[in-house]
Amino acid sequence: MFGPKEFRDLVSGQSHGVGPATLRGGLRAAEVLYTAAVRWRNRRYDRGASAIHRVSVPVVSVGNLTLGGTGKSPMVEWLVRWMRDQHIRAAVISRGYGAGDDAWNDEAKELSQKLPDVPHLQNPDRVAAARQAIAQFGCEAIVLDDGFQHRRIARDVDIVLLDALEPFGFGHIFPRGTLREPVEGLRRTSAVVLSRADLIQPTARQEIWRTVQRHAPQAVEAEAIHAPSGLVAHSGRQSPIEDLRGQSVAAFCGIGNPAGFRHTLESCGCHVAAFWAFGDHHRFSQKDIDALVAWIARFDVSAVLCTRKDLVKLSTDLIGGKPLWALDIALDFLSGCDALKTVLTRAFGR
Repeated sequence: MFGPKEFRDLVSGQSHGVGPATLRGGLRAAEVLYTAAVRWRNRRYDRGASAIHRVSVPVVSVGNLTLGGTGKSPMVEWLVRWMRDQHIRAAVISRGYGAGDDAWNDEAKELSQKLPDVPHLQNPDRVAAARQAIAQFGCEAIVLDDGFQHRRIARDVDIVLLDALEPFGFGHIFPRGTLREPVEGLRRTSAVVLSRADLIQPTARQEIWRTVQRHAPQAVEAEAIHAPSGLVAHSGRQSPIEDLRGQSVAAFCGIGNPAGFRHTLESCGCHVAAFWAFGDHHRFSQKDIDALVAWIARFDVSAVLCTRKDLVKLSTDLIGGKPLWALDIALDFLSGCDALKTVLTRAFGR
């Protein structure tokens, strides 16, 4: 079994030697079969052989091309807040991947803390969930969280996020790379948002946009960053981000893109003395917590940092005798925000 780092090292080519090369060859064979299946499925929807269901209110989808995190949750939050400003009552619909015993996954728990008045339904049948949100809660809009590959429900706006650090899955589809589908799938999108755009050089951004334009010349383009907005504890206590500056910290996370989280931490001016990446949607057991406590004891740090998705699964303000903080993240557009708002406004007939 591979951890997230080991898998990325393998498929990115950073793991060298005969063994990794042989593994990549085997994964390449599996990629061919998986790609054929994905293209066959998409063709069925494109040609009408598989039904696409429309609901009675506008649907906005937020998704990505790759496995793991591209910053969908901050984008979903931004959309819901924009809709609220337009006096549009929205519901968030997601599949519920990685849900715990309480039937809620970490994204749902995080969003329920930030947007407690917004209905959030989790159901693999997202058509049924959308209809339920409209009938029971009177919702006037549906936001699909991680909905790009969910073709059964018609959408009025399709937003695809590309992570600037890993936009195209190392050039391969899973399991040889981290693409969920071929890049040609971008032809379905209304808008492409390059997240964490501040972490790469302008020339690298331009290369990404050239690839996007080849496949989706119709798409609105925007660039955004994940701006740290503060620190929050499990109890709800908050602290300014400036408190991290010059501090030595330990950090851990169970998300799809741990490198992105680490980059964001380092942008706050703190020294990350130790970093532990768990698998995406990791559910922390008592054994994990004990291991974290022992790990933290090895370092001279003033605090321990995680993401809000991790914090909702850890009911404590202290770990290993150190303050445990989650880094609060907000989406901040560098460019393209007005163009994206125009696309949304048209979808709602405003």
